[in-house]
Amino acid sequence: MAQSPFRRMTTPGGYQMSVAMTNCGERGWITDHTGYRYDPVDPRTGVPWPAMPPAFRDLARRAAEQGGFTGFAPDACLVNRYEPGTRLSLHQDKDELDYAAPIVSVSLGLPATFLFGGMARSDKPRRFRLVHGDVVVWGGASRLAYHGVAPLADGEHALLGRQRINLTFRKVL
Repeated sequence: MAQSPFRRMTTPGGYQMSVAMTNCGERGWITDHTGYRYDPVDPRTGVPWPAMPPAFRDLARRAAEQGGFTGFAPDACLVNRYEPGTRLSLHQDKDELDYAAPIVSVSLGLPATFLFGGMARSDKPRRFRLVHGDVVVWGGASRLAYHGVAPLADGEHALLGRQRINLTFRKVL
């Protein structure tokens, strides 16, 4: 976070995201007026994203394996910071080249309501309460399911205070 600080990115439609984010790994996910994409360089700092810590890579690999996805080798980790009231609208993760690789999501800090829908944005999502330390893995037939996070309720986490940090691991290349 010191090398590539959190920032609230702007979508191609000109909307500022409520969630602050940064990245680590070989590629980082970014959005701006030109679109959504992964890039090896942080556009704010002009230098490569920080390396993904080996412990992160190992955690994602082991979680994917427990979810039935062997050989997962993430090359990108999106780090999202949620503060009370922030949310993440329903969306699909479709900027990656390899849809056979799963998504691995690790929740830290305040509890959140994870929304997991179907293949159409209009499909009613199921709601799952995620607490500090929860890990969610999805892939296969559900890899492109719409998902998001409901507005974060206020609270205080013993370690992280009034925030939730989410690590989302992907295989980009």
